[in-house]
Amino acid sequence: MKIALVTAIAAFALDEDLAPLQQALQANGIEAPILAWDDTSVSWARFDAAVLRSPWDYAERLPEFLAWAERIGEKTKLLNPLPVIRHNTDKHYLDELRRANVPVVPSRFAEPGEDAAKAVRNFLADFPDAAEFVAKPAIGAGSRDAQRYSRAQQAAAEKHVARLLSEDRSVLLQPYLPAVDEAGETALMFFDGQFSHAIRKGPLLRRDEGPTELLFAPEEITARKPGKDELQVAKAALAALPKLFGNKGPLAYARVDLIRDQSGAPVLLELELTEPSLFFLHDAKAADKFAKSLKKRLA
Repeated sequence: MKIALVTAIAAFALDEDLAPLQQALQANGIEAPILAWDDTSVSWARFDAAVLRSPWDYAERLPEFLAWAERIGEKTKLLNPLPVIRHNTDKHYLDELRRANVPVVPSRFAEPGEDAAKAVRNFLADFPDAAEFVAKPAIGAGSRDAQRYSRAQQAAAEKHVARLLSEDRSVLLQPYLPAVDEAGETALMFFDGQFSHAIRKGPLLRRDEGPTELLFAPEEITARKPGKDELQVAKAALAALPKLFGNKGPLAYARVDLIRDQSGAPVLLELELTEPSLFFLHDAKAADKFAKSLKKRLA
């Protein structure tokens, strides 16, 4: 069995998951070279599957990346599959999950052609109790172009939103939930629909810091045991996917990112189904569990 672990040329040295996953696959009798999606010399048809791991530059090259994924999906099994990738790379899916009764961080979208100042004003009017808020592109990764603002920084937020809209990019506006500053985020990893492990992320968007210039914002990661209420929300989000995203069973991998709202209840921040870090270094058994689940899926 041969599985290609798919990264990007720009991310080869940055993905800490690649080495432990490659070693775990090899220990399970699977050849697993690490290859870049944008390496045109790769013959993808020789693999039983191509598992997306860190094509982290996709957001700036989305049409090219999706065209590549469509071609590769005709040559080998792409994990996760193309319909899921198409859906998950645009954060408008949050509104679909909300309509499916999954608790999500309150969200509003501004679309290209809209007036940025009006969009921000309407958002602030809708959420008068939000002392701070976040503006970020609906298609984005690694917290790039994401920015945290106070209400007093409305003018700066309007300029940020106007720039993104002028670049033909939809913008996601959300209240900044203050619990994240102390409790951080909880990211729950699932392999083939089964919960594996969880981590805590420290707050990524710090007050008065500009957006990261790196491929992804530096993260403060520690292991965490999720609460029962967090597991319940994560499973509800995954259970909604077949109807919304079209997958016909559990996905090979999924990461569910949660934070707590003002009442202390967990709400979905993001659903990472395309190229999430899975934090194998924070759970000694996780890489082997993922390797075994991939082997079983492809057997």
